[in-house]
This record gives sequence, structure tokens and C-alpha cells, in this order.
Amino acid sequence: MYDKRVKIFVILIAVLLLVCVVRLTQMQLVSGSFYRDKITRLKLQEGRSRQLKTIRGQILDRKGEVLATDEAEFQLCISYRLSRFMDERVRRAKFEAAAKQDKAAVAQANVLDELQSRVDDLEQIIDKCVYFGLERGEIEGRIRTINDRTWNLRSFLGWVRSGPDPNILEKHNGQIDSIPESEALADFEKTFPNEDERLLRIAQVDYIAEMDKSWRLLELKTDADIFTAQLEFMDIDGVSILPRAHRFYPYGSVAAQTIGWVGPATQKQDLELFEGDKLSRYLSDEVCGREDGAEYVCEAVLRGRRGQVVYDIDQELVNRTESRFGKDITLTLDIELQQRIEEYLADCSHNSNCQAPMAAVVIEVPTNDILALVSMPVFDLNYIRQDYGAALRDANEPLRNRALNKQYPPGSVVKPLILIAGLESGKISPDEIIGCPAKKAPSGWPSCWLYNRFSWTGHDDKGPNYARNAVKGSCNIYFSRLANRIEPSVLQGWLFAFGYGRKTPLTPSAVRQTKQKRDMRQAAGVISTSKPQGPITALEQLPILVAGERRYFGIGQGNLRATPLQVANAMTAIARGGRYTVPRLFIEEANDTNCESLNLNISAATLDVVRDGMRAVVSEPEGTAYNEFAPAGFAWQGIEVFGKTGSTEAPDHAWFAGFAEDGAGRGIAIAVVVEGGQHGSADAGPLARDIIQFCIDAGYIGQTQAEVAMD
Repeated sequence: MYDKRVKIFVILIAVLLLVCVVRLTQMQLVSGSFYRDKITRLKLQEGRSRQLKTIRGQILDRKGEVLATDEAEFQLCISYRLSRFMDERVRRAKFEAAAKQDKAAVAQANVLDELQSRVDDLEQIIDKCVYFGLERGEIEGRIRTINDRTWNLRSFLGWVRSGPDPNILEKHNGQIDSIPESEALADFEKTFPNEDERLLRIAQVDYIAEMDKSWRLLELKTDADIFTAQLEFMDIDGVSILPRAHRFYPYGSVAAQTIGWVGPATQKQDLELFEGDKLSRYLSDEVCGREDGAEYVCEAVLRGRRGQVVYDIDQELVNRTESRFGKDITLTLDIELQQRIEEYLADCSHNSNCQAPMAAVVIEVPTNDILALVSMPVFDLNYIRQDYGAALRDANEPLRNRALNKQYPPGSVVKPLILIAGLESGKISPDEIIGCPAKKAPSGWPSCWLYNRFSWTGHDDKGPNYARNAVKGSCNIYFSRLANRIEPSVLQGWLFAFGYGRKTPLTPSAVRQTKQKRDMRQAAGVISTSKPQGPITALEQLPILVAGERRYFGIGQGNLRATPLQVANAMTAIARGGRYTVPRLFIEEANDTNCESLNLNISAATLDVVRDGMRAVVSEPEGTAYNEFAPAGFAWQGIEVFGKTGSTEAPDHAWFAGFAEDGAGRGIAIAVVVEGGQHGSADAGPLARDIIQFCIDAGYIGQTQAEVAMD
């Protein structure tokens, strides 16, 4: 009987052993890959990843001068392993853990000593931070933010490690990272309703990257602050002074509206920009270009992409993605020329309108590169984040790029274009005289500005009032009558051909190739009786020009509007012999050509008449800018200047536009507008004259004054 039982027992043991062997074989041979994959996934979920920093690309000028760059700024930082001692949840968790030890009273006493010591350290840190200009409440708030963010992450991981509800995992396809924090913590609370038990489970999550990260408390703005902080905090464990990339603009306020600036990436349009790319989308402490300017337009090029290293639970490297630094962009601007112009315009010793808003554009004729894009007043790019509210409220709109994004009635600077339209359409000949007697014009027609000012003279008293003399003297009678002869659609067609009434494409090809649809913020101008309701890309899209308004378009008034860039670029087309080319603001690596260059098919005879009249404006007595330009001595430097003054009423603005060229085929085109200016000759002419000299000094045309002296 006993032997029989032994045999049965042995058989049972053998059967159980066989089952184990079969199961082991199945695990190894049949489904080993399944379990290995599952273990790998678990290890990855329990592991950690660390994202590497990237560096934003620089913005350079045409000569390689740095206009915007990332440079190190120093910050006082604190570790969560220190800051957490101000978190009541952490303190409670430590006491709960101590209470479960064998000698609970001793353990709790030790915890109390540790807490008191670390809290004293934190109180000292907060007291010292006040010396650097922050309120105590602000520092305490930053510490609470650090603690809350890290505690929430620890809570999430505590839930993961405590066995999530399978239904929640299934709902999110097993993707732990896609589960909302609120949903996870609700399940955690449901599974462990006892708060003390949850605290203990969260406290066990003690090895995550955020706990060893240095969190920013404040910026150290001066060398003295850095030195003081080093002395004050050198003996406090958990506090460090670390460098961080900070966007710096070496030229401060120069070309501020064109360069643009960066701010926190918190707006909806920012967050959506790289939403689908976890290594490009913005983190909480990152910045992006603010609208508008090159920083904004070229965000996709400048930004770069973070790298990442991924470790599993055993701290084995699983994957590494290298950082891709942002690319540099180069503007066509000459920053030193731009700086000289801005400083000159703001100097009240020679510019009586120094406090007035104004704009100036300089374009190199052979390349159509924009050398200067000036908008006054300016703001300092290094401080605009602090000063933004005041700048936004400023009635003079320093944030607006007037050269691109404000449209003005062009006044008489449009008259060369009107003359081209009239001559080329056969509505007038170069020698035909349109009389301008010393009397008031009929009702509904503009009067002669000479008559308006002096009441006893008109242009007929200055010589025969034919084409070149009408440009020289800026005769309103001549140009209002001429414009009234031209068919409205023909007149619009010529203005459109010269770039009026449409935005100028400035976006570099590197940005156009991305999904971003960004360009400098611009005004399109108006060359119709009513304002267009949408973007204009073709002449056929324009609203009509009512016939009766042509007379006012002829003198640059009525509803006609243009930007300083459009006015300057129209002058380059005349200087280039009738070829319109899109101006360039960004220099591409491939040295690409502009996307639009069109021969306007203006006859040589017409161009000769227009150039002759514009030459006379600055070089002959009775020319509207002769008194301002005659003393400049440009001829001695091998320079010939062609210009046109302009002034408008309601609103009052003063203009000068034209171009200058030398015998070597070099040239620059210019447009200057002074808001509130009364006379184009007296208010805008001297500014344009001196800017031309700056271009000579910079070597873009002619000989410098030093070279002339050597000759």
C-alpha cells in the first residue's frame, strides 16, 4: 500500500516536471520573441529620455556682420532635490515612510532634522534672491511651479508603476505618453483612495531626469551680479550658476523692424507650427520669432531641431538623435549704412523733423539688393520683451515697419511714372505744352502749387511748360491734365507694372520650400478708386479707377497709395532702363536670381525725357530740389543725381525719390518720406541728399570724399 502511494507521488512529480519543461520550451522556442518584445517595451516605458539643446541660427548682414545671435547668459538655478523641501506633499511622504520603519520615532526625528535644515537653506536662498531685484513672493511662486511640475510627473509615473487600468491603456492603444495626466491621476486615485498610500507610491519615483535638472530661479544681468551670486551661493548644495542661450542683438535698435525679435513660444500659431514633430515643437522655456521681421519669417530655417538620447530601465543607450542646429540667414542690408542713416535722421541738429515718424529705402540698382530699410522711430531689440506694452501704445508706432507696411499718398514722386504712361500711350508728345498760367484752376481740378503759394505766378512764367520742364518744376496743372487723358485701365496698368498696388515678394526660397506661409508684413498700396478686398497678384483683380479721379492720381493724391519700398523700386526700374525687378532682402546660398524681372518696353526716347526732367530737378535753377543739391558737389565725385520732390495734403507728408549713378554702371535708388513734412524740397530733399553721400562713403557709387581729395 505504501509502495503504491510512493509510485503515485513520483508519477505526479514527473507529470508536473514535464509540464514545466514543456512550458519552458514553449516560452523559449515558440513565443520567446513575444515576451522579449514585451519586456523591451516595458523597459523603454520605464526608462528615460533626455532631449539635447539646439542653437538658433544667426542673422547676418551682407558683409557678414552679426545682427542676431544666441549668446550665453547666466542664471541662478535650483535643483528639485532641494526645492522639493518646500512642498508639503514631499514632507508628508517622508514622514509616512519613516513611520513604517522599525524604529519609527527615531526615523521621524531624523526626517524632522533634515526637513528643518533644508527649509532653512531655502529660506536663505529666497532672502538672497531678493537682493537681485525680485520680490520674495515671486521667488516663492517660481519654486512652487518647479515643485508642481515635477510632482505631477512623479505622480504620473507612480500611476504607471502601480498598474494602470487596462481599459485606459486599450483606449490609448497602449501609448502611455498619450494618456492625459488628468485621466491617469483620476485612475490612480480610484485605485488607491488612501492619500497616504498614494504619497508613498509617488515618493518611490525618485530617479527621473527632472529631479536632477537645474531649474531657473532668476537671471544674473551683470558681471557684478554673477560675482555676488558666486560668493553668496557657493556653499549651498542644490544651487548652481549656469549659462543659457540668450538671443542677443549686437546693434540694438538698428534695423529693428526688419530683423525682428523673439519671444516665448506660447501663442497658438507658435504651438501649431511644429506640432507633429516632438523634437521641433516648442518646449515651455523656448522662444520663437515674433511677427514680423526676419526672425519670424525665417523661423523654419533659424529654429533647428533638438537631439535626443533614449535609455532603457537598465540605463543602456537605446537610441541617439543628434541636434540639428538652425541655419544662418543673410540679409542684403548694410547694417553700418543703416545705422548711419538712422542716427542721422534722429539727430535734431540737422534734421528739424527728427521727432517725426519717417522712412527711408536705399536699393542698389545693378543687383536690386535693399541696402537700407529705415523706419523711424525704432525700438531696442534687446529690451523689447520688457518694453513691448509701451511700444504697442506709442502713437508713433515704433513696431511698424513704415518702409514696407505703411502706405502713403506718393504726391509728386509719382509724376515720372505718369509721364511715362502718357508718352508711351501716345497721349502727349515731349514738346507739347500744357499751359500753367498764374490763376486758380477750375473747380474740381488741382491748382498750381506756385500759384497756391505766391498767387502771382505759374509755371508758364518759368519757361515753356512741356514734359521735361513740367518734371523739373513739378507742375500740378500739367500732370493732372495729362493723367486725365490716359484711359483709367492704361494708367492702372503702368502703375501696376512699376510695382504699385501689390505686395512685393520678399520671402527667401528656403522658407518658400517649407509649409510655412510667411512674409514680411506689408501694405499693398492702392491704385484704384476703392480699396481691394483681397490680395492682388494680377492686374485683372484690381477694382476700377473712376475716370474722374485720374486728375488726382496725376499728382499723387486722391485714393492713390504706395509704400516707400514701392516708390524706391519704381525708381530702380527707370534707372535700369525700363526693367522692373523684384527687390531682394535675403541673400541665398545658391545666389538665386529674383523671381520676377520684366522688361517694361519703355522707349529710349521716353526714358531720355524723364531722366532729363529728373536731372533738372536737382541740377538746374528753378528745379524743385536745386537749392538743396547744388552745394553737395556730387559731380566732383563722379555722380549724377536724378530726383523728384513731392508733398501731399490731408495728410501732410514730404517726399524725395530718385536715383544716383556713376560712370562705372553703379547706382543706388532712394525714397524718403517724412510724416507731417510740408515741403518735399526742404523737409525730405536734404535727408536724401546726405543719404546719397553716405552711399558714396560706403563705396556703393562714385568716389569717396577722401579719394576726391587725393585726386
